[in-house]
Amino acid sequence: MTWVYPFNTDEPVDRDILGGKGAGLVEMRRAGFPVPPGFVISTSACLAYTAAHGVAPEELWDEVAVGIASLESVTGKTFGGATDPLLLSVRSGAAVSMPGMMDTVLNLGLNDTTVEALAKQTGDSDFAWQSYRRFVHMFGEIVFRVPSERLSAAVATAHGSAEPDAASDQVATARLKMIIEGHASRPVPQDPVEQLHLAIAAVFDSWDGRRAVDYRRVHGISDALGTAVSVQTMVFGNSGKGSGTGVAFTRDPGTGERKMYGEYLDNAQGEDVVAGIRTPLSLDVMATEMPDVHQQLLDISGRLESHYRDMQDIEFTVERGKLWMLQTRSGKRSARAAIRIAVELFDEKIISREEAVLRVTPDRLEELLHPVVHASTDDVVLARGLAASPGGASGVVVFDADEAVELAEEGKKVVLVRHETSPDDFHGMVAAQAIVTTRGGVTSHAAVVARGMGKSCVVGCEDIEVDYAEQLFHTPKAEITKGDWVTVDGTTGAVYLGEVETVSPELDDNYSTLMGWADEFRELAVRANADTPVDAARARELGAEGIGLCRSEHMFFGDDRTAAMREMIMAPNAIARADALTQLAPLQAKDYAGIFEAMDGFPVTVRLLDPPLHEFLPDRHETIMEITNLKLRLRKASSLEAINTLLGRINELETVLDRIERLSEANPMLGHRGCRLGIAYPEITEMQARAIFTAAVQCADKGIAVFPEVMVPLVAFESEFVSQSALVRETAEKVFAELGASVDYAVGTMIELPRAALVAGRIAEHAEFFSFGTNDLTQSTVGLSRDDAGRFLPGYIRRGLIDADPFRSIDREGVGELVSIGVERGRKTKPDLKIGVCGEHGGDPSSVAFFHEIGLDYVSSSPFRVPIARLAAAHVSLQSRTSSDA
Repeated sequence: MTWVYPFNTDEPVDRDILGGKGAGLVEMRRAGFPVPPGFVISTSACLAYTAAHGVAPEELWDEVAVGIASLESVTGKTFGGATDPLLLSVRSGAAVSMPGMMDTVLNLGLNDTTVEALAKQTGDSDFAWQSYRRFVHMFGEIVFRVPSERLSAAVATAHGSAEPDAASDQVATARLKMIIEGHASRPVPQDPVEQLHLAIAAVFDSWDGRRAVDYRRVHGISDALGTAVSVQTMVFGNSGKGSGTGVAFTRDPGTGERKMYGEYLDNAQGEDVVAGIRTPLSLDVMATEMPDVHQQLLDISGRLESHYRDMQDIEFTVERGKLWMLQTRSGKRSARAAIRIAVELFDEKIISREEAVLRVTPDRLEELLHPVVHASTDDVVLARGLAASPGGASGVVVFDADEAVELAEEGKKVVLVRHETSPDDFHGMVAAQAIVTTRGGVTSHAAVVARGMGKSCVVGCEDIEVDYAEQLFHTPKAEITKGDWVTVDGTTGAVYLGEVETVSPELDDNYSTLMGWADEFRELAVRANADTPVDAARARELGAEGIGLCRSEHMFFGDDRTAAMREMIMAPNAIARADALTQLAPLQAKDYAGIFEAMDGFPVTVRLLDPPLHEFLPDRHETIMEITNLKLRLRKASSLEAINTLLGRINELETVLDRIERLSEANPMLGHRGCRLGIAYPEITEMQARAIFTAAVQCADKGIAVFPEVMVPLVAFESEFVSQSALVRETAEKVFAELGASVDYAVGTMIELPRAALVAGRIAEHAEFFSFGTNDLTQSTVGLSRDDAGRFLPGYIRRGLIDADPFRSIDREGVGELVSIGVERGRKTKPDLKIGVCGEHGGDPSSVAFFHEIGLDYVSSSPFRVPIARLAAAHVSLQSRTSSDA
């Protein structure tokens, strides 16, 4: 195996072997750009080093020695030479760009002898000793892991208030050596070869450093890639007048404007720009001070963009008037810039429409759809949790849903903070600008509801300790009381003290153009999960082609509706239950009519009532406390009227408490819910079906194209579906007969239990469509509560036990296999069976790819993830075509 590749290699350029930085350097050198000579140590060497627990292959050092000899021949310098020393930079570079996540060592090869040689050769002892001091500092920090603060403090003490010079840098270097040797129990090596070996090993080690690992987790980069190492002849931007260093983008990475964008520092090394030691200057200043070099940089940047057919991020150094290119790579950019650049590169006939669509990562679209928090270094982060719903919002803290509504009605912005939320908090969540919970994961109630409404949400925020009694919460940074302002960043998971600036999104023509292309290329239809006419209208604006999940239980919340539901639950018999439900039918019909109108011409899938009935009853603990307080008041009551009033209320609450006790379950999510409710209380199913079909006929009479799909939830047995679907159809015929008109409709089921997937063939004999509810299917397959898994699943991911949160991205081997079985068996019975997915996975790009592969007809996601699903569906379609063509 070859471990080392010179920059002038004739081998094909393979980023997986050479890494992004190394591949860019080889290509630039091959194209005739001014690149300092060097060589690349392959990613394979890093993987071999890691596999051997920190021992590099012996052949590697032999090949490195050959590489050094070649550089000595090309440059005429000697590594460790006492007259004209060869100095090197050692930089990391993975196949996928990970800016700033791994380590670099500059000025390698300096020692007590070569520093004097460098001073004599350049005639500048200040420069030579500054370079040596920088090397020792960097070597101690990167190789021997000495805390940077200790090293920086020693340098500051040596320099004092005066400008650094050779004398003060000699003192600083001596102090650095002492600190490093004391910390590492070994000195900074004087032997340049030993320096090089240790630096290369340190860069390998940085691949598994915490920041690099965390970056890979966030961006979905494989741990198996490894990093390459670029060993390159040093060029010095800190070598006096006419020297400098900088970073340039061939287009503005924030806006996408076609104009070179960047900054530079005169008389500085590359790390100075990144470290923020000095304030960089605009490239416009460089155009004035170094016009020839600036023009050369412009020409090279244009050639690089044409060669790579994409916006480039360039690092460069100017050494005494000569421009050197140190790196080029595809530049990181904002979502808005990514879209503009992709569209304009097509307009410039550089890339195709297909390539333009593939250039924009689906997840990045979230940046465009939610307000963005613009935090500064002065803003205080109170706590961090799981980023559950993107966007930023500020408001005053409240701990009660009713109070959130009251303050919102007064025109105040509020942030609802809870241990966790339940359906009883829904009205408060609607009123709030953002939601924070101390418990729960990214598919908890708070997370799912917030995403559906496009509200910022942070969950699992364990640094927050809520005290409901005192109406405050504690964090390590501050104590926050009710009424204090906070800002929630659902994109990053941060909760800030006070009101932090947010910027509202705007969708421009470039966005519309790119998404139009995506819609042409995708094969999967994309629907939305929406429960209100407002959500449905927003979903259509974002490109939804129907409703894949309307959760009818969300329509039952609100003072008037909850009261009617409670009356139904407390009813002593079926007749009384039916009377209570009669109050709800017109309210639901109005909701459905609004959704059908918003989705004119597109299907709407309504899921029958699903939550446990006890959720509509008052809280057990609060009921007991109220009974206790009333009994205490009863003891003190003196008038007969007061006694009778108190006794009446106590009896009423005790009846409610008895009902709560009888409805309580050890595990409500696997208890009396879904189709089981409709079977136990057919009045509920009948009322909902009547509301759906009444609204459908009324809308059709107005010329609205409506196609309702009634979905029976939580079916485990074929007989459950047969029973409920028969009741739905019977009710539909009654409504049609009463109204003298009819509409086409379908009755299907939600496959969300393993047994349903396994017997899908039999269920398909009766169902007209399937929709996979992957949230509950994941819970019931993996045996995890999605509300509790957030407490420990992140640790699983950090330790590499699993690749991703199964509630965020489909577990292909487990849950995905059940979905595949359900699809296969369902379509074996009914080849034209319409099948979709309505779990949270419907908006996850990786999951969308899986659903495309197994032949689903559509995916459904929260409204604000519809564009992401559209673009992800286009990506997988285009990638499938490319694979088949190959």
